[in-house]
Amino acid sequence: MTNLISNINLSAEFLGNSTLQYAKALGIFIVLVVVFKIAQYIVLKRLGKLAEKTKTDIDDTLISITKSFKPPFYWFLAFYFAMKFLALNELTMKIITGILVVWVVYQVIAGIQILINYILKKRFAKEDDAGAKSAINYISLISKVLLWAIGLLLILSNLGVDVTSLIAGLGIGGIAIAFALQNILSDLFSSFAIYFDKPFAIGDFIVTGSHSGTVEKIGIKTTRIRALQGEEIVISNNELTSARIQNFKKMEKRRVVSSFGILYETPIEKIKNIKQLVKNIFNKLENTEFSRIHFKQLGDFSLNFEVVYNITTGDYNTFMDAQEEFNLKLLEVFEEEGIEFAYPTQKLFVTK
Repeated sequence: MTNLISNINLSAEFLGNSTLQYAKALGIFIVLVVVFKIAQYIVLKRLGKLAEKTKTDIDDTLISITKSFKPPFYWFLAFYFAMKFLALNELTMKIITGILVVWVVYQVIAGIQILINYILKKRFAKEDDAGAKSAINYISLISKVLLWAIGLLLILSNLGVDVTSLIAGLGIGGIAIAFALQNILSDLFSSFAIYFDKPFAIGDFIVTGSHSGTVEKIGIKTTRIRALQGEEIVISNNELTSARIQNFKKMEKRRVVSSFGILYETPIEKIKNIKQLVKNIFNKLENTEFSRIHFKQLGDFSLNFEVVYNITTGDYNTFMDAQEEFNLKLLEVFEEEGIEFAYPTQKLFVTK
């Protein structure tokens, strides 16, 4: 083996470099590959121990970013530094440098994208509707496009391309595209506002302007509502975010103001007892909270009472059922007590 090494002519040249230079470059390549591998192993091991001690999951994200640096990347990085010890022509070094720049930019973008995805998932981890998840995916896609646009400019700049005029051209073109797609972009960002601000969600019954119905789909440009009559109403997201919206799904209670009138001929004792009779009705009604009852007005043809109570649920059917039950009970009680409801009448007095 010693004889074989002694027979190697270290001063022999090949492609402008001696055998000794190639040996040094190979040695540096091997050393750097080992160093990078050990460094990655140490970082992953320490992050793993830290992840076991802490409750936060940011450690897992850092581990994912570190693992994204695959062996081919740091092999090529070691190869690049090893090539620095060789006399290579300018074109070859430009090609190697260009590949390294592209690879570095790719790795940085991949790491940033992992971090962005972590932040989005962490911020909206409790979002369980499909609309919010779709919005998160769209934001992730937009961020990826923007990162790659910036990365492409960095690559071109490092390759010696003058990107000043390119950026100016992209700026002018971007403004033109923004004006052309103004309405679409407005609806797009309005959809993000709907997803994250949540004025309503899929399944909510809403009223906006002259339209009302149940939200069936929140899209990128429009929201689709199913009206009570059965037809589908399509409204632009921009219009919804700038309009006043009543969301009945958010309603926990419904306030009911009910009025009724009785005859003027009703005895005063029965009139005084009406308030207690109505209170007794609410003692037996479900899903209701009695608020008040007052003898409100001496009307044109009736003695008017006003009843205020709450339905303890936002469900519309329960709301209507409770009103129906109260009205039936009121009719039954008044029939038992001999109290008659008034209806529009006129009395004519004729003098002779």
